[in-house]
Amino acid sequence: MSEPTKSGTPEESGTSESTQNILDFGSALTRTPYGSVYCLSIIGQIEGHMAASNGTKTTKYEHVLPLLAKLEESDEVDGVLFLLNTVGGDVEAGLAIAELIAGMTKPTVSIVLGGSHSIGVPLAVAAQHSFAVPSAAMTIHPVRMSGTVIAAPQTYSYFQRLQERIVAFVSGHSHISAQQFQDLMLNKEDMAADVGSVIYGEEAVKLGLIDEVGGLSDGLAYLYREIARRRS
Repeated sequence: MSEPTKSGTPEESGTSESTQNILDFGSALTRTPYGSVYCLSIIGQIEGHMAASNGTKTTKYEHVLPLLAKLEESDEVDGVLFLLNTVGGDVEAGLAIAELIAGMTKPTVSIVLGGSHSIGVPLAVAAQHSFAVPSAAMTIHPVRMSGTVIAAPQTYSYFQRLQERIVAFVSGHSHISAQQFQDLMLNKEDMAADVGSVIYGEEAVKLGLIDEVGGLSDGLAYLYREIARRRS
């Protein structure tokens, strides 16, 4: 019979389950008289089918997907708050997370803190209501792919169709038109050594990409209002 590991269960190691969730996933469940809100951080690089290099902070989609499904079905959770500070990452993994967030029926709010770049943009707009702090940045650019790329018409067609999926998702879950978003994506003047745009909190709201400028208190207030409305 194998011996138990030194870490043991959270209780055995003197760490509560909620504290362990913060350490492992950057998440926490807070119970208040207004409702129970689950806070989930989406940070660093969105990791896809390939593991990121050592030392890179990541959000692993294989952890987030089942967690979101569990939150949707949990009687203990009334609403979900997403805190975003991501550089982007794997496009299909990011879209998978965004689609699952968009499909949730419980009240959801996203807050862009620091940045929500590249595939982080669909993640920011996936929640039912989105906020961005004034200093938040969002980089919008065409789809990129690393590794071996076959110079064939099918490859360029795949890139185009993947880009169309992103444009359709963002325009479908925000107040920006598909043409406006594509223009930002293909802008040649804003980035010195690249194609695309960098927009900040208030600008993102004016463009219709983000719903409101606001921070933590604004996000929580919106969630509590929605929870109360659904209870009544």
